[in-house]
Amino acid sequence: MTNGQDLNTLRAVLFETLQAVKAGEIELDKARAVNEIGKTLLDSAKVEVEYLRATGQGSSQFLEAASVPLPPGIQSVRRHRLVG
Repeated sequence: MTNGQDLNTLRAVLFETLQAVKAGEIELDKARAVNEIGKTLLDSAKVEVEYLRATGQGSSQFLEAASVPLPPGIQSVRRHRLVG
């Protein structure tokens, strides 16, 4: 997915919210709202994974990370997929 709406982005937002709560930079009600939205997105991803398993499809845009340049010294990435 090219617009940054994937699991890595969600994880980053949740950790940023956690840090903001610790630093007292965000109200708890707003942090709770972010948490609830995160839960909803993860529940949606779980349903998507079950659908992919049931239909035999192989990947999900939400679960796949966007293509980013590899760090220095890393020449390739091997991705393993679970079947079954």
